[in-house]
Amino acid sequence: MSRPSTKPRSGMRDFLPRDVARRAYVVSVLRQVYERYGFVPLETPAVESLAVLSGKYGEDERLIYRLLLRGEALARALGRRADAAALSADDLSEEALRYDLTVPLARVVAQYGAKLPRYFKRYQIQPVWRADRPGKGRFREFYQCDIDAVGSPGRLCEAEVLSAVAEALAALRLDDVAIHLNHRGLLRAVLAAAGVPEALGTSALTALDKLDKIGPEGVRAELDARGVAPEAAARLLDRVARAEGAEDPRASLAAFAADLGEGAAAAGELADLLDLLAVTKAAGRVRFDPALARGLGYYTGAIFEVRLTGYGFSVAGGGRYDGLVGIFGKQDVPAVGCSIGLERILVVLDERDLYPPLRVGPDVVLCWFGVPGRTVLAAAAALRAGGLRVEVYPDEAKLKKQLAYAASEAVGAPFAAIVGPDEAAAGAVTVKDLARGEQATVPQAEAAAWVAARTEPSEAAGRARPEPGR
Repeated sequence: MSRPSTKPRSGMRDFLPRDVARRAYVVSVLRQVYERYGFVPLETPAVESLAVLSGKYGEDERLIYRLLLRGEALARALGRRADAAALSADDLSEEALRYDLTVPLARVVAQYGAKLPRYFKRYQIQPVWRADRPGKGRFREFYQCDIDAVGSPGRLCEAEVLSAVAEALAALRLDDVAIHLNHRGLLRAVLAAAGVPEALGTSALTALDKLDKIGPEGVRAELDARGVAPEAAARLLDRVARAEGAEDPRASLAAFAADLGEGAAAAGELADLLDLLAVTKAAGRVRFDPALARGLGYYTGAIFEVRLTGYGFSVAGGGRYDGLVGIFGKQDVPAVGCSIGLERILVVLDERDLYPPLRVGPDVVLCWFGVPGRTVLAAAAALRAGGLRVEVYPDEAKLKKQLAYAASEAVGAPFAAIVGPDEAAAGAVTVKDLARGEQATVPQAEAAAWVAARTEPSEAAGRARPEPGR
């Protein structure tokens, strides 16, 4: 029997200590910004009912990770079909891993609406799963960092969401952010004006959304493959071309929406949003993008994506989804939100070398000789009480070997503390700066101050302290 591969599954990754520290840093920045805007935290289960997730994602439905029925439930499902080949994935599953954090939010609002504020502003930072094709910045398991404002149909919520996202990315030193805006109402109107049949609307938008990747001729070929008549495809692409070349998003929007009667209301909403964004942290970063469609089927109004120069993927996206909560509850509840893809941010920060100093591991490795274990642990407790992160060398060994371990690249401790018979008798430790070679014997209660006096401010600020469970 061959040994199983130790590599993680395709599109999934192991996070080693440095990776976890980097993720914790980004999450801490996002939390601080989100909370300044009045968003509160929420967490939901990894597993949702398949009935909750199904029918919400358009063509992306095929990417949902379904969970196989177990035990008697699986036996009953198999027994209901004489022909096993006719069984579908839905016949053999009732649950699935969450695909995003928006549909679970809608379920929560429908379930706990009476306990939530009238205007519920939440942020949620948790992993999601998609059976997608892995690529650069694209994974099958990844963290989303969502903010959503539920309860108001007004443009102020949309502006606040986009301002918070722009400020969060600026706090991470991502200064080349471009926020692309469109509106599903405009897209519906332009499809109708171009003569695209309503039945082909979703498919046509999926093709149009690829304009920046495959160009007009590529979109034209894909529209043809999806059954859109050449005349309708030409009218659609001509309408999109009207908006190109204008630097001012208002001018671009006006050119696109001209003579588009059914889209007047949507164009007015976007114009209002552009006016509001001009006084927020998103000012100067907004673009009207007539080809932006976003594939998720639950969007009803403004939609947006956030992109960075030189990358073929967006780092954030979202929009208004006023009908989603009503699917689970007794009435529709207006909502708007945006999700930052944490893994994509990590990729960009790494490639641009934008991480601050983030050191993981102990401040001090406690080395010892000639004393009992109780004495060693008591000394470690005293050092920790002073605020130091202390790793105790676990085995009896020569002091030289213990110091080499502390200074090794894998551990990387900047200091070692030594407890021998003399130090134990005096209630002291000998603290050694492993980089400079300096050392001094000090009372255990003063060891933290000795270390702090020899620690660079950037090193102290860069101590990575991942939150429990993150």
